[in-house]
Amino acid sequence: MWAVEVVYATAKKFQGSCMTESSLFEQIAGEIYARGYCVYPNALPTELATALADEVRSRSEDQFRKAGIGRQDDHLKTEEIRRDEISWIDDSTAAGAQWLNWTGELQQAINRRLFLGLFSFESHFAHYRPGDFYKKHLDAFRGQQNRVLTVVTYLNPEWTPEDGGELLIYPEQGEEPMLRVAPEFGTLVVFLSEEFPHEVLPANCDRYSIAGWYRINSSDSQRIDPQS
Repeated sequence: MWAVEVVYATAKKFQGSCMTESSLFEQIAGEIYARGYCVYPNALPTELATALADEVRSRSEDQFRKAGIGRQDDHLKTEEIRRDEISWIDDSTAAGAQWLNWTGELQQAINRRLFLGLFSFESHFAHYRPGDFYKKHLDAFRGQQNRVLTVVTYLNPEWTPEDGGELLIYPEQGEEPMLRVAPEFGTLVVFLSEEFPHEVLPANCDRYSIAGWYRINSSDSQRIDPQS
């Protein structure tokens, strides 16, 4: 069982200017091995974070769809559980390609260090309008345990505590959150998808983020993975 601690990302020191990307990736892998999660304010390169923040705000409403729960036959839309809108990211834009390259380098570093066999990565922009939320949940789909690591980053310049919208991460067993992360610009959160329930609290203004998942290859004779 993971030790319970309350961590405010805004209070944690991160010497991003003194750290190369390779050393950051190694440190992330080390924390995942040691405790299953990590939080790094200002981890995303400023140029990349700015490009992604510009892109998510420039996408039209018809490029977003209401988020649901599960995949395929299990996919449900219910505003009682979540109310955000999502838009999937690919390499068709410069910002998307740069993001996928950055997360690809992180994937390689984690595989080298932890031998997790991470096979693919998928991610989407998430837009939470004022009052939107996502109740406590796990990221692994029902009956399909191939999501291994969750990656979240935030695209909200000048976010204040009064804006709300924090990410709460809970221990595997327990009702009190061990992490409370403000959705501040460039903050990176990585955790084991099947181990840590989490939720998004309502915000008082528009809240933008990226949620992504590293997956293993669970293909068998009946189906090919990853599925669309």
